[in-house]
Amino acid sequence: MPLAWLVLGLIHATPAAAVVRPRMLTRLYAVELDSPLFLLLQHRAVFFATIVLVCAWAALDPGARRVASVVVGASVVSFLVFYWRSGSPRALRWIAVTDLIGIPFLAVATVDAWR
Repeated sequence: MPLAWLVLGLIHATPAAAVVRPRMLTRLYAVELDSPLFLLLQHRAVFFATIVLVCAWAALDPGARRVASVVVGASVVSFLVFYWRSGSPRALRWIAVTDLIGIPFLAVATVDAWR
């Protein structure tokens, strides 16, 4: 199911782009360059770039899909759980909605990987 993996990679591409365009963090998350959170969000961008690479790998190599389903699933599901447990902060709603859009693609990709 390469298409599902490509969609999942695309969903994670915008926050991953902050690796090469750090000022996007200010636009995406309203965090200024001098904030200690900026460093944390830069690190988070590298994590998302890794997710994009894992999704691309899974799209091309069926042997990578089980591992990719665990990695991407842990990322998406953990964020949604933390978001819900923290009272669903309005400022992070668009991230939660984006992850929710990815859930059906993740489900299809995961079922296909573990068949």
